[in-house]
Amino acid sequence: MKRKVFTLLGVLLTLSILLTACGPTECPPCPECPPCPEAAECPECPPCPEVPATGESRLQIVKDRGKVVCGSRTDLLGFGYLDASGKNVGFDIDFCRAVAAAIFNDPNAVEFVPLTAAERGPALQTAEVDVLSRNCTWTSSRDAQWGNFTVVLFYDGQGMLVRKDLGATTLEDLDGATVCVTTGTTTELNLADNFRGRGLEFEAVTFEDTASVYNAYEEGRCDAATSDKSQLAAVKEGFANPDDHMVMDVTMSKEPLTPAVPTGDDQWFDLVKTVAYVLINAEELGITSENVDEMMGSDDPSVKRLLGVEGEFGQADLGLEADFAANVIRAVGNYGEIYDRYMGPNGDAFTLPRGPNKLWSDGGLIYAPPMR
Repeated sequence: MKRKVFTLLGVLLTLSILLTACGPTECPPCPECPPCPEAAECPECPPCPEVPATGESRLQIVKDRGKVVCGSRTDLLGFGYLDASGKNVGFDIDFCRAVAAAIFNDPNAVEFVPLTAAERGPALQTAEVDVLSRNCTWTSSRDAQWGNFTVVLFYDGQGMLVRKDLGATTLEDLDGATVCVTTGTTTELNLADNFRGRGLEFEAVTFEDTASVYNAYEEGRCDAATSDKSQLAAVKEGFANPDDHMVMDVTMSKEPLTPAVPTGDDQWFDLVKTVAYVLINAEELGITSENVDEMMGSDDPSVKRLLGVEGEFGQADLGLEADFAANVIRAVGNYGEIYDRYMGPNGDAFTLPRGPNKLWSDGGLIYAPPMR
């Protein structure tokens, strides 16, 4: 018995050393507990964060790696999807390319990691990704638990997709309906809140991935599907008979879609926010991917400062070159160009009026602090 106890103590001591020595990029394998009647339950080996114990900055990690790791998706038109050539494109994808252009002057210096809705939080918490840009709603609990949310880049609201022949125009018309929804999302919670608040009954048909939600809906396994209105508009266009369906004129929630970063590095947090500010301010100032080089000769002090011709707005503090904003705009364009590329009148994915996603100066909600 003493031999078994000493063996157990030795293994647990080894486990403790391994856990303490958990490295910056990869955990060593955890040993198994030996069979022993006196053995306590063995602890699980936790995931190792990528940021090393020495305090190396995330920007330096990204530079050493040679690319930005971006949590994204490949299945949602307009935001993150694969084009005909298999390239990952979309509104959220271009933001990650903008971050890569800011650091490396190369919008392709990025690795996209497709994530399900349920994987978004853990990917931030464990710093598996440098940036999460995956039509993710900023909420107070996610801000506290997942990571740091940066700048709202798309204002949305939850809606309902139904067949026109159902005759439903209000949520009350869906009393007793079956509703397809992605599990582990604010969408699922909002659905329950809206129906409970109105005293309505419904049956949720849940799926972990978005594609399964809409496949089930199109197959008639539920009466309605719910998500952000932009997502519903995108998915409807891909149906065999899109005109047979409609997005109801109801808004069930606020959905501020926002890129996020892991906690623990203020410089990285500020860097990603500033990239968003560049995109927005560039549209305000009329700087585009086509005229950026011409605008370098502008007499407007705000334009010259943004493009790094004169003055500064914190580039050195962020670890970036003075002209990084010009590189970003050359690579992906300004905010309006990115929006129109996928959702504008001639968008690659579908057409969705900008509405609240117009600049503040045009009556919308898109606003960024001055670059100075």
